Amino acid sequence: MTHKSNPSHSQGLTPKFHPELTPSLEELEKQERLLVFRRFTYDDAWALGSLLVELARERQAPVAIDIHRAGQQLFHAALPGSTPDNDAWIARKRRVVERYGSASYLVGARFRAKGSTFEESSRLDPDTYAAHGGSFPITVEGVGVIGAVTVSGLPQLQDHRLVVEALERFQDLQVPHPE
Repeated sequence: MTHKSNPSHSQGLTPKFHPELTPSLEELEKQERLLVFRRFTYDDAWALGSLLVELARERQAPVAIDIHRAGQQLFHAALPGSTPDNDAWIARKRRVVERYGSASYLVGARFRAKGSTFEESSRLDPDTYAAHGGSFPITVEGVGVIGAVTVSGLPQLQDHRLVVEALERFQDLQVPHPE
């Protein structure tokens, strides 16, 4: 599948060849600006979740995948090698997106950029919130953040990148609907 139609690919949202490079705050914020959708339906949740499952299986990634919208779980999958702990991480990372309206990895990076950590400075219970990579806001044009897509099971930057890659591909697949 080629990705010519999405300008985010040519602008390099997901570095594919330098996985050890930590993205800057600017790169993470750019991802959120560009990964906005015209709509996000139940069918879209199924399509995005299925795409994430496909990508994870290709990589034999032992992850759990979750999509929530407006407090309702629309998609969940647990792949071989994932554990119940991944579901707990999903809930903690998703709560960060719900509270801050930003990707869990970006929230953690903002605290680190200030010379602190989320756990030290947020004043939130670390058993309830985790600013670790893997949860990304689902943002709809003209509406704002309506939910989150979350992956858990890989190191946090890899979780984040898997979600961003799936969102980029999903954005390419969305067909504009007439108003």
